[in-house]
Amino acid sequence: MSTKTWFITGASKGFGLEFVQQLLAKGHNVAATSRKLSDLEKAAGSHENFLPLEMDITNEESVAKAINATLAKFGSLDTVVNNAGYGLIGAVEELSDAEARKNFEVNVFGSLNVIRQAMPHLRAQKSGHIINISSIGGYVGAFPGFGIYCATKFAVNGFTEALAVEAKPFGIDVTVVMPGYFRTNFLESDSIVVPQNQIDSYQSTRDSQRIHQQEINGNQPGDPVKGVAAIIEASEAQNPPLYLFLGSDSVAMGEAKSDTIKQEIGAWRELSTGTDFN
Repeated sequence: MSTKTWFITGASKGFGLEFVQQLLAKGHNVAATSRKLSDLEKAAGSHENFLPLEMDITNEESVAKAINATLAKFGSLDTVVNNAGYGLIGAVEELSDAEARKNFEVNVFGSLNVIRQAMPHLRAQKSGHIINISSIGGYVGAFPGFGIYCATKFAVNGFTEALAVEAKPFGIDVTVVMPGYFRTNFLESDSIVVPQNQIDSYQSTRDSQRIHQQEINGNQPGDPVKGVAAIIEASEAQNPPLYLFLGSDSVAMGEAKSDTIKQEIGAWRELSTGTDFN
């Protein structure tokens, strides 16, 4: 297997850090980013094939600087993993405009900043792979309190589908990964945000918040080591998947949603198809 240069965002913990460790062990070049360089260096250590970078994913100049530093260090860019993001728990009504927009700014527009800066290089070499880490919440939105977070991931799924078609003529593969519950720090207080002004009426949202932070956290079925290994394995395939449902729970929820959609289309087919001009 030839050595490739990977660019990983949000790499100081969770999936991002696991990517760094596994890819370096495989002999790849790895450029990885974090909001704080010290956090990344402390977590990942040093390696001759490792370039830690401080980057503000919401600032396109900062993103461009990190991409250029990667090219200057390694002379190439092959695989981009948009992993940076954070969770937001709050009912649609109780989340402020600022809180909702900030989640989109990081989870959606941050990834778009990276893609805009990476694509010219991938197009020029007519090869590469962009991997966008979404969530099963980008396909199934029926989680009380996760409406805005799911909306950000639905957006990631949507632009990934379009990007896959746009990038194909240039020999660039595109994959959207939809993990279920993996035992990372995602549900810890430093990775999840709750509304500043909560509405008492939303008991289902408070229950969901409590269950996720006190019962699911630390008991997630997914092993992040196996999860990242699976993503890397998929990336090495001759024809990588566009959709990668990751985890047995993700697969089950994805299949259930697909069955529900199929049933709804069937039940309302006559009404739905009766709207064309005769």
